[in-house]
Amino acid sequence: MAKIGQLKEHASLLVFIVKLLDWLIICGGGWLGFLVLEPFKTFPDYTGLLPPNYLTAISLGFVFSAWWFPVFNVYKRWRGESIYEEIRTLFFSWASAMLGVLVFIVFTKTSVAFSRHWLAAWFALAFAGLVLFRIILRLTLRYLRQNGFNQRYIVLVGDGRLSRQIAEKIASSTWLGLNIVGFFSDTVQVQSVSGLKKLGSLAEMAAYVEKNAIDQVWITLPLKEIDVIEKLCHQLHTVATNVLMVPDMSSLRLLNQSVTQIDGIPIINMSVSPMQSGNLIGKWIEDKLLSLLILLLISPLLVLISLAVKLTSQGPVFYSQERISWNGKRFKMLKFRTLAVDADNQKGAPVWGGARSKQATPIGHFLRKTSMDELPQFINVLKGDMSIVGPRPERTVFVDQFKYEIDCYMKKHLVKAGITGWAQINGLRGDTCIKTRVDYDLYYIEHWSLWFDLKIILLTLCKGFVHDNAY
Repeated sequence: MAKIGQLKEHASLLVFIVKLLDWLIICGGGWLGFLVLEPFKTFPDYTGLLPPNYLTAISLGFVFSAWWFPVFNVYKRWRGESIYEEIRTLFFSWASAMLGVLVFIVFTKTSVAFSRHWLAAWFALAFAGLVLFRIILRLTLRYLRQNGFNQRYIVLVGDGRLSRQIAEKIASSTWLGLNIVGFFSDTVQVQSVSGLKKLGSLAEMAAYVEKNAIDQVWITLPLKEIDVIEKLCHQLHTVATNVLMVPDMSSLRLLNQSVTQIDGIPIINMSVSPMQSGNLIGKWIEDKLLSLLILLLISPLLVLISLAVKLTSQGPVFYSQERISWNGKRFKMLKFRTLAVDADNQKGAPVWGGARSKQATPIGHFLRKTSMDELPQFINVLKGDMSIVGPRPERTVFVDQFKYEIDCYMKKHLVKAGITGWAQINGLRGDTCIKTRVDYDLYYIEHWSLWFDLKIILLTLCKGFVHDNAY
């Protein structure tokens, strides 16, 4: 183990170098943006590197980034975590720093002294540089870890199914730089787990960790053995190593599980909405900007469809129906009317599905087949009732029915209902299996990101409008 700890011993130095390069990238981005625009823009006369006011702005960018990046946990240990999550954190951190610069410019009434193109170029170039640096850093660390450097040595506590899964996962992910030395267990019969050697009983663990260069202890015991876990933690108070609890919750259907703290009290999030903090702001901006842009682009089409609906059948142009969205909120979802008035009710009671058996208006069949009857829902998005991407909303009466019949059905309401979604672009629309749809909706919630939203929107444009089940 002595060979491998070289980079680990200099982890603090590495963080300092990363911070230093971040600051250089941010300042260099402002300078490079100025150089790129200088032949095309009229900047004030200056001597030296840049005009004084531009140097002041770049200095403020450096100060705000040095302040905000640690607040957003940019410099935490990202080993094993998604690059997309790190890029998202970088984006909001750098955007907050730039917002601080813009607020300063506005309050000092010097906004006219700066080029808006330069501010945009500075933001884009610096962000691109920060992302490129992270990618290079990850690739470098991955290479070093695969070649035996920057390793973390781990022992497992437990010999159950979870320990086997962890051992197999880490063995196939050498780029993580994690090395499981073995495991401790009180089970006499078990001497190996997925190729790992048993190192001793639970009572012998603290002494072993103290004598060997062990970085982390991962406790994989089931939660029902809480007394044993408490005893182990007390024993490990005598050694300087990190202790991690890996609870076995595979039998539970969880969404966005994580661990947080409320006034110092550790809390396990078992099923929570991803729409919190920066995610909520990003989703709101995405919905408002895109829905407004789309409504402006399709406004002539909306007028033509409205005229066609009105001229080919009696009744209103729009059809509104109560649906359920985020946190059980009720709203009136808009559609172009495609059926005769009251055609959606049979014998006075609403009926789920069966769209093909209902008589459509002359224009209704075309609108349903092409999904154009859904276009007014961009108004719902602009109002805040829906999102562009999310699980399709159901009527109140069916929600009250399905929540008892389908496991985890109500968890689809942890996000706003959407016009399109992961289920829809995979063909699950119309009279398809509602349980399978819910599975796809829960997958979307579990893996949500702005990039995932954009992917779904692009796939909808490519293949989502016309489908055999779109009726």
